[in-house]
Amino acid sequence: MYAIIKTGGKQYKVQEGDTIYIEKLSANEGDTVQFDEVLMVSKEDGIIVGTPTVANATVTGKVEKHGKGKKIIVFKYKAKKNYRRKQGHRQPFTKVVIEKINA
Repeated sequence: MYAIIKTGGKQYKVQEGDTIYIEKLSANEGDTVQFDEVLMVSKEDGIIVGTPTVANATVTGKVEKHGKGKKIIVFKYKAKKNYRRKQGHRQPFTKVVIEKINA
């Protein structure tokens, strides 16, 4: 059984026991979060596709930790104009363990 959920402007295919890294949530570590935007659920007897979401379907997960991703370098440059700007960025994330798919 798996589901496709939408959070943080992205879609994730999840199963029970999966660990996903998503955009930072405002929940504390150890809290339980519930994802209501379930786009599709696959069961043993078939697939349920939502229009746009599946009614009465939720995915429950537990926040394991918050963190920051690897640093990327943003470098702006214009040739022959002595224009150079270097900036770093680390995207914050939340690590969530999927506990249950309710469909």
